[in-house]
Amino acid sequence: MSKQSIRVLLVDDHEVVRGGYRRLFDSTEDIEVIAEATSGEEAYSFYLDYAPSVVVMDISMPGIGGLDASRRILARDSQARILVFSVHENEVFLNRALDQGVLGYISKRSASRVMVEAVRQVAAGEPFIGQEMMPFLVKRKASADSQLIGALSPREFEVFRLRAEGKSVTEIATLLNVSPKTVGHHNTSVKQKLGLANSSELTRLAIRMGLITA
Repeated sequence: MSKQSIRVLLVDDHEVVRGGYRRLFDSTEDIEVIAEATSGEEAYSFYLDYAPSVVVMDISMPGIGGLDASRRILARDSQARILVFSVHENEVFLNRALDQGVLGYISKRSASRVMVEAVRQVAAGEPFIGQEMMPFLVKRKASADSQLIGALSPREFEVFRLRAEGKSVTEIATLLNVSPKTVGHHNTSVKQKLGLANSSELTRLAIRMGLITA
């Protein structure tokens, strides 16, 4: 590898997925995978340990997930270059990622075709949004639901997502490394901001917006 190689931290909880993209990067002259992480927590830790040029980040993983991991990395290093690749093709996840400072977003559906180009562009500090995400970029913040969700803080959004998945306050507190009381406060704030009466309404909204599957 040359000294100019783009050093990638690859984050995905599926070994087969990581193996496929590692082979893809190994076939290029200018990209090398320096570390692989299987969770958001590992991604944050490995970012500090390895200082990669680009983080290739899945969103849906056990634990804090890719969005919260991205937020933590960018809070620590505002110059971090993160490329999200996700099964989620909707404006909510795209908005959250871009609002946090993520530079690129591609769907897993097209990732094998555009991944190398996307990594090179993000490494150069340039945004890269996959073609399949462009309709959502156009709709960015347009829908009423998106505006409601956009009012949530990053931590409130994580609590919203995890509650919608059916996790308890205690489970969320453990995942986010905060007290149950803090989670309860965020949960109350989420319901007030979204105008929701209970957890089942919260789950229905998340399903309607494509944040979780029914």
